[in-house]
Amino acid sequence: MLHPDDWQALALTLQLAALSTVLLLLLGTPLAWWLAQGQGRGRALIQTLVALPLVLPPTVLGFYLLLLMAPSGPLVALGLPMLAFSFSGLVLASVLYSLPFVVQPLTAAFRALDRDWLELAYTLRANRWQCWREIILPLTRPAFITAAVLAFAHTLGEFGVVLMIGGSIPGETEVLSVALFRHVESLDYARAHQLAAVLLGMSLIALFIAYRGDRRVAL
Repeated sequence: MLHPDDWQALALTLQLAALSTVLLLLLGTPLAWWLAQGQGRGRALIQTLVALPLVLPPTVLGFYLLLLMAPSGPLVALGLPMLAFSFSGLVLASVLYSLPFVVQPLTAAFRALDRDWLELAYTLRANRWQCWREIILPLTRPAFITAAVLAFAHTLGEFGVVLMIGGSIPGETEVLSVALFRHVESLDYARAHQLAAVLLGMSLIALFIAYRGDRRVAL
């Protein structure tokens, strides 16, 4: 049975993962559609920046985001609220860190679309929303499932970025991965085992769902 503080960390982690996944789909879908439309210097640069978190150490990204969100950072200088060590800061960091896990499968799915279907729809006077609702979304549904599950699972396992941005404030920024690290540091291996098992179980379930929905769309 989890300790009450660990239940709080679990609830915060699920809230962070769910909110980040929704924002990632809202932001990643139009970006992936634009990237899938062709090639060019601008698209190559944006695609490189989007994919950067795949190879960049999380602590590096977290460090620069911390400088950006800190009390003396440029965001506060522009009159925006300080996001460091807050749940809002965790959401922003999570969206940036998990963006490639949404954009890449959606871009691949959009590029694989049969353009003849879209051209036929346009000749029949279908508007953009009708094309998305009747053609694009049904054909790319597996990719959306994969993107959503991967974004959710990736947010569950974040450590370096969330630790740099949020620290370990119970009820505010302490997610499961950070709580697990804190238990290991204090040699409380019993509670650490419990949290590790929870994270392992949720990750396995998420990946199983992703691979089941990925039968027709390759990452």
